[in-house]
Amino acid sequence: MKFIISKSIIAVAIFTILVFTQCSNTNVQQHVDLTQSTSDTIKKDTMKVIKTEEEWKKQLTPEEYRVLRQKGTERPHTGEYDQFWDSGTYVCKACGTELFKSETKFDAGCGWPSFYQGIDTTKIIEVVDNSFGMRRVEVLCAHCGGHLGHVFTDGLGTPTGLRYCINSVSLGFKKKD
Repeated sequence: MKFIISKSIIAVAIFTILVFTQCSNTNVQQHVDLTQSTSDTIKKDTMKVIKTEEEWKKQLTPEEYRVLRQKGTERPHTGEYDQFWDSGTYVCKACGTELFKSETKFDAGCGWPSFYQGIDTTKIIEVVDNSFGMRRVEVLCAHCGGHLGHVFTDGLGTPTGLRYCINSVSLGFKKKD
């Protein structure tokens, strides 16, 4: 009897995983070409700032380097821009490219600055990220290839339904005049 119940539980678990995976893949396909599976492929074709790792280490603080160049993540609720609401433009900390307007920022409660859209599609690159056993969409600066964070299709960011969850350490800020 225990063996039959175990098979049923396993079957339900497998079905649930398959349904969840299909839903996740559908959301990702709306914003990223899944044939581009690594950021390295895209970066080589689009980056305008090319520096050696030593040059990046000299320019960036250790934490900025860890996040922007090594795809790290800052701890939630610790970043300078998580609860920052001044008017202006958020820029890439590594190269100064304008990425997000303050008008598109909202409080998602996740612990990182959240935006519902970028300035335009030429400023950021979205690429599939399969790290840590998850399928997410990584956001990179199109100018220097710096890791900014991830974008989620969870519907929190109205009117687009997108939530660009960005590390504060990846950003600079230009105050509106």
